[in-house]
Amino acid sequence: MRFHVVTERVDGHHSVARCKNARIALDTDPAGNPDAFNPAELLLAALTACMVKGIERVTPILKFQLRGVEVKVDGVRQDVPPRLESVRYEIIVDTDESDQRLRLLHENVKKYGTVFNTVSPGTELSGVLVRKVAD
Repeated sequence: MRFHVVTERVDGHHSVARCKNARIALDTDPAGNPDAFNPAELLLAALTACMVKGIERVTPILKFQLRGVEVKVDGVRQDVPPRLESVRYEIIVDTDESDQRLRLLHENVKKYGTVFNTVSPGTELSGVLVRKVAD
Protein backbone atom coordinates (compact mmCIF):
# COMPACT_ATOMS: atom_id res chain seq x y z
CA MET A 1 0.00 0.00 0.00
CA ARG A 2 1.29 3.45 -0.88
CA PHE A 3 0.18 6.93 0.15
CA HIS A 4 0.48 10.27 -1.63
CA VAL A 5 -0.04 13.72 -0.08
CA VAL A 6 0.81 17.10 -1.61
CA THR A 7 1.21 20.23 0.51
CA GLU A 8 1.30 23.69 -1.01
CA ARG A 9 2.19 26.96 0.71
CA VAL A 10 -0.72 29.39 0.32
CA ASP A 11 0.97 32.32 2.06
CA GLY A 12 3.14 33.05 5.08
CA HIS A 13 0.35 31.98 7.42
CA HIS A 14 -0.87 28.66 6.12
CA SER A 15 -0.56 25.83 3.66
CA VAL A 16 -2.97 23.25 2.31
CA ALA A 17 -2.42 19.49 2.19
CA ARG A 18 -4.31 17.51 -0.43
CA CYS A 19 -4.92 13.80 -0.68
CA LYS A 20 -7.54 12.11 -2.85
CA ASN A 21 -10.51 14.55 -2.80
CA ALA A 22 -9.70 15.93 0.68
CA ARG A 23 -7.99 19.12 1.82
CA ILE A 24 -6.60 20.03 5.24
CA ALA A 25 -5.59 23.53 6.29
CA LEU A 26 -2.14 23.52 7.89
CA ASP A 27 -0.60 26.01 10.30
CA THR A 28 2.82 26.71 8.79
CA ASP A 29 3.12 30.23 10.23
CA PRO A 30 6.05 30.50 12.68
CA ALA A 31 3.82 32.75 14.81
CA GLY A 32 1.02 30.17 14.79
CA ASN A 33 -2.40 30.03 13.14
CA PRO A 34 -5.38 29.15 15.36
CA ASP A 35 -7.49 28.19 12.33
CA ALA A 36 -5.36 25.23 11.28
CA PHE A 37 -3.49 22.20 12.62
CA ASN A 38 0.23 22.72 13.18
CA PRO A 39 2.50 19.80 12.21
CA ALA A 40 2.58 18.28 15.73
CA GLU A 41 -1.21 18.55 16.05
CA LEU A 42 -1.58 16.97 12.62
CA LEU A 43 0.59 14.05 13.73
CA LEU A 44 -1.55 13.64 16.85
CA ALA A 45 -4.71 13.80 14.73
CA ALA A 46 -3.27 11.10 12.48
CA LEU A 47 -2.63 8.97 15.56
CA THR A 48 -6.21 9.40 16.80
CA ALA A 49 -7.59 8.65 13.34
CA CYS A 50 -5.43 5.52 13.21
CA MET A 51 -6.90 4.35 16.50
CA VAL A 52 -10.50 4.95 15.41
CA LYS A 53 -9.89 3.35 12.00
CA GLY A 54 -8.32 0.33 13.70
CA ILE A 55 -11.40 0.00 15.88
CA GLU A 56 -13.64 0.25 12.82
CA ARG A 57 -11.65 -2.51 11.14
CA VAL A 58 -11.57 -4.94 14.05
CA THR A 59 -15.07 -4.56 15.53
CA PRO A 60 -16.77 -6.64 12.79
CA ILE A 61 -14.11 -9.36 13.13
CA LEU A 62 -14.49 -9.49 16.91
CA LYS A 63 -18.27 -8.97 16.70
CA PHE A 64 -17.67 -6.13 19.15
CA GLN A 65 -20.71 -3.90 19.64
CA LEU A 66 -20.23 -0.18 20.23
CA ARG A 67 -22.23 3.01 19.94
CA GLY A 68 -19.32 5.42 19.65
CA VAL A 69 -15.63 6.12 20.16
CA GLU A 70 -13.74 9.23 21.25
CA VAL A 71 -9.94 9.52 21.40
CA LYS A 72 -8.12 12.20 23.39
CA VAL A 73 -4.36 12.74 23.12
CA ASP A 74 -1.85 15.00 24.80
CA GLY A 75 1.67 15.38 23.47
CA VAL A 76 4.71 16.86 25.18
CA ARG A 77 7.33 18.51 22.96
CA GLN A 78 11.02 18.37 23.76
CA ASP A 79 13.02 21.39 22.56
CA VAL A 80 16.48 19.89 21.93
CA PRO A 81 16.35 18.09 19.65
CA PRO A 82 12.79 19.12 18.74
CA ARG A 83 10.47 16.12 18.89
CA LEU A 84 7.46 14.75 20.69
CA GLU A 85 8.96 13.05 23.70
CA SER A 86 5.70 11.61 24.98
CA VAL A 87 2.10 11.10 23.95
CA ARG A 88 -0.66 10.05 26.32
CA TYR A 89 -4.00 8.87 24.98
CA GLU A 90 -7.43 7.94 26.25
CA ILE A 91 -9.76 5.92 24.04
CA ILE A 92 -13.34 6.17 25.31
CA VAL A 93 -15.67 3.48 23.97
CA ASP A 94 -19.45 3.63 24.38
CA THR A 95 -20.28 -0.06 24.73
CA ASP A 96 -21.87 -2.73 26.89
CA GLU A 97 -19.05 -5.21 26.14
CA SER A 98 -17.14 -6.83 29.04
CA ASP A 99 -13.89 -5.47 30.49
CA GLN A 100 -12.08 -8.46 28.96
CA ARG A 101 -13.42 -7.52 25.51
CA LEU A 102 -12.33 -3.89 26.07
CA ARG A 103 -8.79 -5.14 26.82
CA LEU A 104 -8.88 -7.23 23.63
CA LEU A 105 -9.97 -4.19 21.61
CA HIS A 106 -7.14 -2.11 23.10
CA GLU A 107 -4.57 -4.81 22.28
CA ASN A 108 -5.77 -4.82 18.66
CA VAL A 109 -5.48 -1.02 18.45
CA LYS A 110 -1.89 -1.19 19.69
CA LYS A 111 -0.87 -4.16 17.58
CA TYR A 112 -2.31 -3.31 14.15
CA GLY A 113 -2.22 0.50 13.82
CA THR A 114 0.12 1.79 11.11
CA VAL A 115 0.54 5.26 12.60
CA PHE A 116 0.54 3.87 16.16
CA ASN A 117 3.40 1.52 15.28
CA THR A 118 5.28 4.28 13.45
CA VAL A 119 5.08 6.72 16.38
CA SER A 120 5.63 4.29 19.27
CA PRO A 121 9.30 3.33 18.69
CA GLY A 122 10.53 6.94 18.92
CA THR A 123 8.05 8.34 21.43
CA GLU A 124 6.91 7.36 24.89
CA LEU A 125 3.39 6.37 23.80
CA SER A 126 1.01 5.21 26.50
CA GLY A 127 -2.64 5.29 27.31
CA VAL A 128 -5.83 3.54 28.22
CA LEU A 129 -9.01 2.30 26.60
CA VAL A 130 -11.97 2.85 28.89
CA ARG A 131 -15.72 2.47 28.86
CA LYS A 132 -17.75 5.66 28.45
CA VAL A 133 -19.49 6.57 31.67
CA ALA A 134 -23.22 7.15 31.24
CA ASP A 135 -24.23 10.80 31.45
